[in-house]
Amino acid sequence: MVRYQVEVKGHVQGVGFRAFVSETAKKYQVTGTVMNRAEGSVEIVAQGEAEELTAFLADVKKGNSFSTVSTLTKKEMEHEPNETRFTIVY
Repeated sequence: MVRYQVEVKGHVQGVGFRAFVSETAKKYQVTGTVMNRAEGSVEIVAQGEAEELTAFLADVKKGNSFSTVSTLTKKEMEHEPNETRFTIVY
């Protein structure tokens, strides 16, 4: 089990990006959260098996048809054993 804190920069707010990330997380059985940050980036905390997380992050980097991801940076974190779902933080 691996857990990352991910910062996504680019045109990622106001374009349905958080909903896209949430649906993509469900596709790969990834748990965690996604939220907009005040300065315009999006923060994702994602947890799952290494192979699924790699595929999830590759899809996130591509974005949806309305977004443009310029950078995606990740930092490994300690995993949360009791986390069971992926949620959008408003």
